Amino acid sequence: MPIGSVTRGTTGTNRLRRVDRWMTQLPVLRTSERALVVDLGFGASATTTIELHDRLALVRPDVEVVGIEIDPARVELAARSARAGVSFRLGGFEVPLPGGRRATVIRALNVLRQYDEAQVLGHWRRMAARLEPGGSLVEGTCDEIGRVASWVEVREAGPIGLTISLRLVGLERPSIVAERLPKALIHRNVPGEPVHELVAALDRHWQLNAPLSAWGPSQRFIATAKGLAADGWPVRGGVRRFRLGELTVDWEAVAPRGFDWPVADAR
Repeated sequence: MPIGSVTRGTTGTNRLRRVDRWMTQLPVLRTSERALVVDLGFGASATTTIELHDRLALVRPDVEVVGIEIDPARVELAARSARAGVSFRLGGFEVPLPGGRRATVIRALNVLRQYDEAQVLGHWRRMAARLEPGGSLVEGTCDEIGRVASWVEVREAGPIGLTISLRLVGLERPSIVAERLPKALIHRNVPGEPVHELVAALDRHWQLNAPLSAWGPSQRFIATAKGLAADGWPVRGGVRRFRLGELTVDWEAVAPRGFDWPVADAR
């Protein structure tokens, strides 16, 4: 039996564009002998799965994308959109793939929000066990129109980083991401937890660099990211990503208190 529960199935065109763009840069996507990417919990339509294939195919033309859903009716409907390189299967966190293949990347966006925090680690482990060597699980959350997003990259050995991605035009405060943190972190945005310190530091540097808004929000966010790094936060990425409103910090810097999965080597 598929492992998991039926979600609301909310989806929409371009909702996951930010995480899709980030995934195109994953080294394993380019080096895998047979790149197989899973869109886990694609929802009420095939939209996000089709878009994922279109974007990844720009850097890996032979990529295969499999949409997996726990609701048979959704799978049946999505199957009408199947095409070369895109297929759909019934399943859940066990990630059933043809021929027992392992996934190069598993994207699970807006899936774990409805689960209890205590269930997250088990589902991470279950999905990560279905990855090929060097593969990545990308699990996180975004708002309804894809302007605010965050996700954790997890390897088979453990999580390696948290990425925050924000649309900068009209952004009042980076801390808006607190509403869309991954399930493992969203309830930890309280004093004493590392992710709370990160969110507060983002807002602080955003405010300190307010004068740079005269040159546009990208310059302000670039300075914010550099300020975090200067404070000692293990920020990954460079100006090219910062100007998109996106940065990554090592998981060990934001891991919840009492988190009991060793941090994987990010290299």
